[in-house]
Amino acid sequence: MFTAKPPTTTSLPHLTYSKTLKAPHPHFLPSLQNPKPSLPPLKSLSNPLTTAPPTPPSSSSSSSSVPTQSTAQIRVDILAESLPFIQKFRGKTIVVKYGGAAMKSADLQSSVINDLVLLSCVGLRPLLVHGGGPEINAMLSRLSIRPQFIDGLRVTDAATMEIVEMVLAGKINKNLVSLINRAGGTAVGLCGKDGHLLTARPSANSATLGFVGDVTRVDPAILHPLLASNHIPVIATVAADEAGQAYNINADTAAGELSAALGAEKLILLTDVAGILEDRENPASLVKEIDIKGVKKMVEEGKVAGGMIPKVNCCVRSLAQGVRTASIVDGRVPHSLLLEILTDEGAGTMITG
Repeated sequence: MFTAKPPTTTSLPHLTYSKTLKAPHPHFLPSLQNPKPSLPPLKSLSNPLTTAPPTPPSSSSSSSSVPTQSTAQIRVDILAESLPFIQKFRGKTIVVKYGGAAMKSADLQSSVINDLVLLSCVGLRPLLVHGGGPEINAMLSRLSIRPQFIDGLRVTDAATMEIVEMVLAGKINKNLVSLINRAGGTAVGLCGKDGHLLTARPSANSATLGFVGDVTRVDPAILHPLLASNHIPVIATVAADEAGQAYNINADTAAGELSAALGAEKLILLTDVAGILEDRENPASLVKEIDIKGVKKMVEEGKVAGGMIPKVNCCVRSLAQGVRTASIVDGRVPHSLLLEILTDEGAGTMITG
């Protein structure tokens, strides 16, 4: 039997070699077959050079970096999946009508603002058209004026019109501009009076609605250089007629007319409902996609009613004038704009031509 000369500095666990020196003695094979050989406790080992290899980190410590890596990977995957949508909409104008719950909740408001800035940063051209119903109602209540609505449209007498212009074109518009600028965008606040952007006339039922107007003409000339220079226009829906009389324009209607005049790729109306429902009593009956013919039939059948009617009408009108798609989106869902634009899932009902 050949005995190997012990090394001069370190020693290894004792091995008995066969004469051929090609394989360990059979009595050592079980330890090779067992990936975790049984070892004596560390304190019982007298020779420190014969201690077991360092114990692998525990599962808790080894997994401490996993959440960070997983989160990073998820973010990368999301960005990669959004690339086709960014390429599709890059350089295209997206008109967003903003109102309802998304304006009342600070968290949802922040979500919408950040979505707009992100879309602008990746090359889309968003334009924000805003209402302000709750703020107007609050101011009217402070002045002891009771708000009135007919078919979702505000009844606007002279006193109410003055408050509407003050709240929409003043307080709300400039607050939104400030929020977008703080989030990293560059916003410019306008109303329909600026640059003859919107010209109004009394609505057909002005005898009952008062100073509620229809849009007779849109001049988007003031918007083109803003959009081309990556500014985000923020539009309050107050307009004037040829004589300078101010009118309250329904924000959905104004958004539809602006999207048509700009040749927008997409019109998005943020609402307080999931979208168009097949059964108004059943939130699970959401219609994900429908064409003009189908949505007109739903209106005729009474499945679309109340405040949803002007929303559907403005979508249909904008589509008839060349807008590619119009969506009625649940503004109560965080980041509903990104869901609608950068995913196949969407966040409401898309109406197609």
